[in-house]
Amino acid sequence: MSMMGAGGPPWRHLRQDRSVVENRIERETVRRVIGFARPHRRLIVAFLLVTVVDATLVVLPPLLLGLIIDKGVSEGNVSVVIGLAALVAVVAVVDSCFGLVTGWLSSRIGEGLIYDLRTQVFAHVQRQSLAFFTRTQTGALVSRLNNDVIGAQRAFTSTLQGTVSNIISAVVVGVTMMFLSWQVTLLCLALFPLLLIASRAVGNRLAGLSREQMDGNADLGNAMTERFNVGGAMLLKLFGRREEEDVVYAEKAAVVRDLGVRIALLTRVFFAAMTLVPQLAVALVYGIGGWLAIRGDLSIGTIVALGVLLLRLLGPLQGLSNVRIDVMTALVSFDRVFEVLDLPSLIQEKPDAVALAPTASRLEFDHVAFTYPRADEISLASLETVARAESRDTGQVLHEVTFTAAPGQMVALVGPSGAGKTTVTHLVARLYDVESGAVRVGGHDVRDVTLQSLEDVVGYVTQDAHMFHDTIRANLLYARPAASEAEVWAALEAAQIASLVRSLPDGLDTVVGDRGYRLSGGERQRLAIARLLLKAPAIVVLDEATAHLDSESEAAVQRALDAALEGRTSLVIAHRLSTVRNADLILVLDDGRVVQQGTHAELLAAGGLYATLHATQFRAERSEVVPG
Repeated sequence: MSMMGAGGPPWRHLRQDRSVVENRIERETVRRVIGFARPHRRLIVAFLLVTVVDATLVVLPPLLLGLIIDKGVSEGNVSVVIGLAALVAVVAVVDSCFGLVTGWLSSRIGEGLIYDLRTQVFAHVQRQSLAFFTRTQTGALVSRLNNDVIGAQRAFTSTLQGTVSNIISAVVVGVTMMFLSWQVTLLCLALFPLLLIASRAVGNRLAGLSREQMDGNADLGNAMTERFNVGGAMLLKLFGRREEEDVVYAEKAAVVRDLGVRIALLTRVFFAAMTLVPQLAVALVYGIGGWLAIRGDLSIGTIVALGVLLLRLLGPLQGLSNVRIDVMTALVSFDRVFEVLDLPSLIQEKPDAVALAPTASRLEFDHVAFTYPRADEISLASLETVARAESRDTGQVLHEVTFTAAPGQMVALVGPSGAGKTTVTHLVARLYDVESGAVRVGGHDVRDVTLQSLEDVVGYVTQDAHMFHDTIRANLLYARPAASEAEVWAALEAAQIASLVRSLPDGLDTVVGDRGYRLSGGERQRLAIARLLLKAPAIVVLDEATAHLDSESEAAVQRALDAALEGRTSLVIAHRLSTVRNADLILVLDDGRVVQQGTHAELLAAGGLYATLHATQFRAERSEVVPG
């Protein structure tokens, strides 16, 4: 057993934020923490029992050492010396065994709790609306799944074990010392307030410096994250800012370095106080104890036992002085985890939701109005760098949008930038909910159907098709894990990219890189179309699927899109004259309103905004810039 007690190094708490101490323990938080612990209650009970037994063993070695000196060495009794020494060894072995059992139980409880928290937070976050992810910082969210979950886990391992062990050890050791010599014990205890004074004086300063150091490390981490991903690295190289970036990073690193030096110096000051007080106490034990031994009031073995017990008392007393900080630190972590779990999703599935038929393909917008939600409705201040800056209404984005896409029809959306085209496409798969009116698929309001069935029926290809940092095969099978090899190759053939995949050294097992950046834009789009074809949805939504592609890539992607759209209802943000001409219905949006609708010929004949857009944007088949 450690000389410092079960609570760990006594200066550990000094690295905690000062604000932790000022937090109040909410009863509701404690109740929910107990609720999380309930599935592990048997292990926790066993853990506490073993910890209590282990804590009581702390007094046996010093007492046995005293007996060895008084009953064995002083009286020249070899058998007593050997017997008691063997008993000390047995206690050490038993103590080690209890330590192993405690460690095993601690890991079972801690890892089980981490698993419960992580899976619940991950599942809850996955079910948040798209609006949540448009504001939340990914790094802050990942931190909740890592740092804060681990901080919460410590409440049931190191904090719980340390508190119980320290209480038992302090009581047992203190009582034993009082029994051996109350005079020496009281004199030694009188020195411990000096330790607490030093702890407070240095601790306040260390807390502030540690917070600055954590902020500095976070700043360094953010700088590396932004510059080490593919997009950031490309921007740096394109603008040739290596030297400036080196200087900025060095300045930030220097701040962290200087803070580290100051923290190390203050820590050494605290170490000095930590070692000085015990040494003074030991001097008291042997000074006063020796004087009492000379008078015949104490034995030499008792003095030795008191000296060893004194060192065993230091750790628990210091640990107990930090109990509030340790508990509050754990509860703050729990609060931060609960904060995420308590954030409701704007997109909720009704208890009586019905499943859409896989062939449902009729799409209707019935007097749809929409306003994007405010930040305070969808996000958490702690998950954003600049929080709550937009907690006000952004104004209505869509006004009375009404149209119908019959099964198999293509509806094209055109209009100037900011007209609301992408917003219309987001409402089809219920990425957002309408403010008024209704969006219907297969005759059902999308708010009345199960999310899974709606997601199965609707398929998307967007301008920036996302790929996981995995193989081509894994990215394709994400659409339909049960797809056969033949079905995968058929989808690649239809998407006009099978020959490219075959030419790659690893074929389907080629890793596409971070967000698919090892592929060109056109290749990435065609893989996204192959993924869509594997999914085989009844309704296809194309949101700027050919934007920003060169003419050759655009032509290849368009051929793949033609295969994807065949026989399916489609809603397309149009960028090509051929798409507009082939559409069964063209909707012209302006400022969130459908200002014109009809076929290509009808709209040209009617004049107005469409005719203007056509004259400027759809003038030639090779046109690459389209409003939207």
